[in-house]
Amino acid sequence: MPPGPVDRKGAPASDDERAVAVSDSRSKSTDPGPAPRGALSRTVVALGIVSLCTDAASDMVWPLLPVLIAEAMHSNVAYAGVIEGLAEATAALVKYLVGRRSDRLASRKPYVLAGYSLSSIARPLLFFAAAPWHALLIRLADRVGKGLRSAPRDALIAEDTPKDRRAVAFGFHRAMDNAGAVIGPLAALAVLARFDNSVRAVALASAVPGALAVLAIVLLVRERPRAAPAAASPGASASEPLTPEFKRYLTVVAIFALANASDVFIVAQARRAGVSVRDTALLLVVLALVRTLAATPGGWIAERVGRRRALVAGWLVYAGAYAVFPLARSLVALAAVTAAYGAYYGLTEGAEKALVATFAGDRGLGRAYGAFALVTGLGALTASLLFAVLFSIGDGRYAWWTSAVLALCAAGAMASTRERAAS
Repeated sequence: MPPGPVDRKGAPASDDERAVAVSDSRSKSTDPGPAPRGALSRTVVALGIVSLCTDAASDMVWPLLPVLIAEAMHSNVAYAGVIEGLAEATAALVKYLVGRRSDRLASRKPYVLAGYSLSSIARPLLFFAAAPWHALLIRLADRVGKGLRSAPRDALIAEDTPKDRRAVAFGFHRAMDNAGAVIGPLAALAVLARFDNSVRAVALASAVPGALAVLAIVLLVRERPRAAPAAASPGASASEPLTPEFKRYLTVVAIFALANASDVFIVAQARRAGVSVRDTALLLVVLALVRTLAATPGGWIAERVGRRRALVAGWLVYAGAYAVFPLARSLVALAAVTAAYGAYYGLTEGAEKALVATFAGDRGLGRAYGAFALVTGLGALTASLLFAVLFSIGDGRYAWWTSAVLALCAAGAMASTRERAAS
């Protein structure tokens, strides 16, 4: 029989034992503890509030950037498209680099705070922008802020949520984010009405929700204590956190990313169909509202039927909506297709991020979410450039249908992927 436990009562503790005891006592004093079963943790709720405020500020300002460039700076409105493409590519790269770095630190919160703070400071600076290159620098700073915060924030959510509740947690977070996308344009309309349609006044007013977001991080976000990972050995592979299962998942995500063009083309399709500017703006409000209402139920559905199945279903909805978009010629038809398209976000936004943790395992989550952001960001940039070329041919239907076919291919590939936790 193996020897029984040795009684060390009265024996002096070793240095290692004392260090472990101190670490345990600190963890017990600072760890907020798990949330009640079925409830979201304080940190997840707090980060949802942060995203609501931040997205409200963003959607007050950035949809009006083409107006600012064309009317206030007297420059070609196409410059706004160049700015958006460069900004999204920059954000994708920073997300990957920062996500990887955050896994090597004991705390992710400083990156989250720095990222939201940088964006909150950058947006109001549009008030002073006098040339398109000023707007470019400000937009790049805003996207660098997004890159700094996104992967560490997603890792915080995953680490603070039980594995079987992650799709719900991410669905809630996306719901709050999308609620900000509803509030932002409405707030911008109020500021425009009060200050004689001044886009610069809207930019300055965005400082208010931005400041609230930063304050919420400082006061409400609590990070569970985690030891900094040991330094990798010289011969260790830098790609160790990226498991084979996760790499296969990223490959499938990359296929869909090539289909996932910017929602700005919904605006272009509406204008091509003769819808007024005001009614086009209302279409975007409809989209944001449906995304808000669908995100949390979508996460719940993903946990009940399986995240992979929910993602496949969402991509099929996406393909169907894209197949119908070029055939919609009236405001009512466009509103119906836009609402159906919004349901795709509900089924996928929580599931796809929860699957990152499922396939990557619990090690290197920051790097995994960074890699996910890099693939989706660069894929979306490529998709938008391809879509823009095809959209200029004839009535644009080939652009929509090409994206629909790519989405169907991604859904088929995901349907054949096994959903199991990585070892």
